[in-house]
Amino acid sequence: MNSIHVWQTELYDKKMDYVSEFGKDVVEVLSPKKGERIFDLGCGTGDLAYQISIAGATVTGMDLSSQMIDTAKKKYPEINFYVGDAESFKLDQQVDAVFSNAALHWMKEPKLVIKCVWDALKTGGRFVAEFGGQGNVEKVIKATSQVLDRDCGIDASSLNPWYFPSLAQYSTLLEQQGFRVTYAVHFSRPTKMTDGENGLNIWLMGSADDFFKGLSIHEKKKAINKIAAEASKELFKDGAWYIDYKRLRVMAIKI
Repeated sequence: MNSIHVWQTELYDKKMDYVSEFGKDVVEVLSPKKGERIFDLGCGTGDLAYQISIAGATVTGMDLSSQMIDTAKKKYPEINFYVGDAESFKLDQQVDAVFSNAALHWMKEPKLVIKCVWDALKTGGRFVAEFGGQGNVEKVIKATSQVLDRDCGIDASSLNPWYFPSLAQYSTLLEQQGFRVTYAVHFSRPTKMTDGENGLNIWLMGSADDFFKGLSIHEKKKAINKIAAEASKELFKDGAWYIDYKRLRVMAIKI
């Protein structure tokens, strides 16, 4: 069972809308067709499920976060969304494609996820996904670990909620399940935050809250300010923060 990250959906939609914006490129790789049944795994607040539905596909979205699903249902009531665990889900009817954007790195049992995806797909069906790859946000993690270890006596590695595989590691897992990997790329995408000097602070509050479990609000804010100071030399340029994203994008076919 995945640990549940508590999402602030208003913050996610307003300050992290670049997640869905970049995800539109992944929808292009998916190339949804009219009449297809497509499952959006880790659908968040539903924006990309909606983009897929515009092509005429029937979309179902699932996310572990009830906050995300509640927001998705309000935004797109015509689409079926439900709460579920990517490591143990089963579909009543197999689909033509499984799609996932910016979600798989939250799932620390990738073999279980891949088996569920395999079972969900028709023979010939495709799995199209983008998520954090090896080295993703490594400079942010380094600064976070240094501050928490030095100033709070916390071992950040034990709180890290993410799984960031290399291209070879993830492709191998797909092939071991029986998939044929037809496309795989690992690329850097430094991403500009839109809130000036507060950009990293907002990102840490929205995406990395797991590192600060057990800290009071005051302790958390103090730690985040120190992390920003630690990371600024490498990630703060010309008045803006650039998060050091590295992404994996893959397409695999069930054969």
